[in-house]
Amino acid sequence: MLRNTNKHYRFDWITILIFLVLVGFGWLNILSASQTGDAIHYFDTAQPYGKQLVFIVLTFGIIITLLALDTKFYERFSSVIYIVSMLSLVGLFLFGKNVNGATSWYGIGGFTIQPSEFAKAATALAVAKFVSDLNTDINRLKDQLQTFTIIALPAFLVLLQNDTGSTIVYAAFIFVLYREGLSQIYLYTGLFVVIIAVLALKFGALVVASGVSVLILIFYYFNRKKVTLLQTLGIITFGCVLAFGIKFFYESILKPHQQDRISLWLRLEKDPEKLEQMKRTFAYNLNESEKAISSGGFLGRGFLEGTRTTGKFVPEQHTDYIFSTVGEEWGFLGSGIVVLLFVLLILRILHLAELQKTQFSRVYGYCVAAIIFIHFLINIGMVMGLIPTIGIPLPMFSYGGSGLWAFTILLFIFIKLDSNRINEW
Repeated sequence: MLRNTNKHYRFDWITILIFLVLVGFGWLNILSASQTGDAIHYFDTAQPYGKQLVFIVLTFGIIITLLALDTKFYERFSSVIYIVSMLSLVGLFLFGKNVNGATSWYGIGGFTIQPSEFAKAATALAVAKFVSDLNTDINRLKDQLQTFTIIALPAFLVLLQNDTGSTIVYAAFIFVLYREGLSQIYLYTGLFVVIIAVLALKFGALVVASGVSVLILIFYYFNRKKVTLLQTLGIITFGCVLAFGIKFFYESILKPHQQDRISLWLRLEKDPEKLEQMKRTFAYNLNESEKAISSGGFLGRGFLEGTRTTGKFVPEQHTDYIFSTVGEEWGFLGSGIVVLLFVLLILRILHLAELQKTQFSRVYGYCVAAIIFIHFLINIGMVMGLIPTIGIPLPMFSYGGSGLWAFTILLFIFIKLDSNRINEW
């Protein structure tokens, strides 16, 4: 009897420890980025660091609840959770609060809650449930379309809220489906589209279309036994239409500020005066973020000693640009440790996912790893100027109760599912 009781407390403490370290270190950087120079009152909810500390304390209640629920609950009620989550996204169009141009929040007293953050976990559960169903064959077109619909619905609703960053996260599910047997053609097509898009904007649609046509014809010449002429012409047509379509989309569909962000990223703008104007306007955050990170050197300036952080040179630094605080105050060494912690967390989740005894748990584990990876990659890449500026938080690190709680739910559901494997002995 004692053995059966104790086994319920067997969880993967390595994953939990990494989570706690990231949350704790994140809070220290939120404190640094949001402190005003006055005496620090840790539970002062007028300050971001005070609010975040309250969010962290409440997070432990969420963790206890998630771990107390039976593992079968998440699979049985995944569809219900998904439907409720979709309704919460639809409700924003009626009762949502507009913040910085995005209608993505419900206002509750002095706090706001962002349902799009929780929709990622709900979608992960729904995808895991559908893919693991005995009647589902991911290589069957009908099932592929149903899976893509499950993923596309929340992405579309979030896009309508003018939250492009959260929409892009849903692309992470393609890696999950690939692990479950989805044809490689989807990955190759996606990679082909990205490469053509970047090259078309950088060198012009006509140059890229011509180059692609020549390369594909050369490939066909040496592989005539494997590839038909009709397939070759189809790929050439697709590449040419894509190159000119991307150029048209960039010039005629995207808004000026979106064009400017892509132009700055790809170094399309050559006019020095226009570049300086960009750095003073929409690219101000990025420019100051890069300066803050570079000023940290190898060891950093020290906790609460970052001049650009304490001087508030980077607006809203405690949110999407929190990594610039790490770079300035903790230097290359501290930044490297943060990156290493995220890599270890993602690899640990993938390792545990492969050990699962049910497909539902495995698919869900891969969803968790993919979502965290996309957030981590885009946020740090954005802050360092490696990818276009996209508003997206750093998991467990950036300020915000919705983000912290959503990632807690996402991760600890998997920890609970994994405990079912551990405790079966």
